[in-house]
Amino acid sequence: MKKLDLENDKIAKLIKRFAIPCVISMIVAALYNIVDQIFIGWSDAGAFGNAATNIVYPFTVIALAFALLVGDGAASLFNLALGAKNKEKASKTIGNGLVLLVVISIILTILGIVFSRQILTIFGGNPNEVECYQYAKDYLQIICYGLPFYIIGQGLNAAIRSDGSPKYAMVATLVGAISNIILDPIFIFSFKMGVKGAAIATIIGQILTFIVSIWYFKKPKSFKITKEAIKLDKAICKQLLSLGLASLITQIAIVIIIAVANNLVSKYGYMTIASSKVAYGVIIPLAVIGICMKVFGIVVSIVVGVSLGGMPIIGYNMGALNIKRVKETIKYILIINFIIGTLAFILFEFFPTFIINMFGKGNSFEYLEYAKYCLRIFLGGIILTCLTKSISILLQSMGSSFKSTLLALCRDVIFFVPAIILIATLSSSVVTMLWSSIIADILAFLTGIILLKKEFNKIEKLSKNE
Repeated sequence: MKKLDLENDKIAKLIKRFAIPCVISMIVAALYNIVDQIFIGWSDAGAFGNAATNIVYPFTVIALAFALLVGDGAASLFNLALGAKNKEKASKTIGNGLVLLVVISIILTILGIVFSRQILTIFGGNPNEVECYQYAKDYLQIICYGLPFYIIGQGLNAAIRSDGSPKYAMVATLVGAISNIILDPIFIFSFKMGVKGAAIATIIGQILTFIVSIWYFKKPKSFKITKEAIKLDKAICKQLLSLGLASLITQIAIVIIIAVANNLVSKYGYMTIASSKVAYGVIIPLAVIGICMKVFGIVVSIVVGVSLGGMPIIGYNMGALNIKRVKETIKYILIINFIIGTLAFILFEFFPTFIINMFGKGNSFEYLEYAKYCLRIFLGGIILTCLTKSISILLQSMGSSFKSTLLALCRDVIFFVPAIILIATLSSSVVTMLWSSIIADILAFLTGIILLKKEFNKIEKLSKNE
């Protein structure tokens, strides 16, 4: 983009131009998590299979967290090096990042295979729920073999974008997601492999994304992978890991909330009685919460994509101290994400049955009842969630990574985790505990408004001083 575009073009036009590729990439990435859930729900595994994938899901998020730690960190340092005209450091940054991704992926693969039982226990797996536990064990074991391809592919995606090829990065992700969508029904239904088939289809998609991403390295635009570039440099590794820390923390927060929710469900599921006078048990809440988290992830991916689309506009005008234009961009982004949140809210509140029926057939009365509670209560604060997630990214765009990370932690860890533990403990109910999400959304949104206002005051003072 030309500088004049960012300085003078209409904000709406710029956001559209930047945001659409980001939104597509984010949605495609989110599809990996939701496609398996849909097809498994329609298989013989049903709710047991969906509960099993929810148990394994946090471990895949951990893998993504480390991929983003290295990938986003390397991309940021790479851009800084290019800006300083230091091409040698730029190449070493990408080379070092690649080596770190390989090492981390191997370590996580070994840990996943060797300690699978302990991992399942941490994330709510109960051996007494024999069918569900076996599905989870099978899914985890297979997924682990694809971790190197997944971690390296996701990590390199950021490097490709930062090298000026966002469309190529989008295609690399799209190839894997589309293959997963095509192969899931083939392996699950045609080959009658059920949950194992879903895991195999996922791995194949990850391998394809990996191949397309690696292929880019044959002719990159701004770096070269040489023997010198892949030689680990302590200073470079430290820098890129520091820059990617916010991405790691954000993903780990997701792991924490899922792990806490899953374990509370395992503890109080049989203590919570449905209106039919039958206990919800463990499998129903595990499956339903897993589905809600994936649906939630689709909405958030759109919000994040829109917000990321505003980053170059905000960054450029921040550098030029054009505060009026920065505020206008933020206003547009918040309005767009408010509309997205409102549409999602309407869908969750008025059409919960339609959503839940996408993930399986022949569901019991208790299953459908809990699903309605979950969508209407657990995701009831989706409008505030969308605005909070957006503000977090906007703060990062304005150069305040600390405030951005703090806000992300406020919603998912600082407010949500204590609230859900306290409410579940006092009520012994997997229904009542769902209200913790709305409480966290309200508190996090208020915190976000305060942090955004402080950042505005800060940059206005800088503008006046200039």
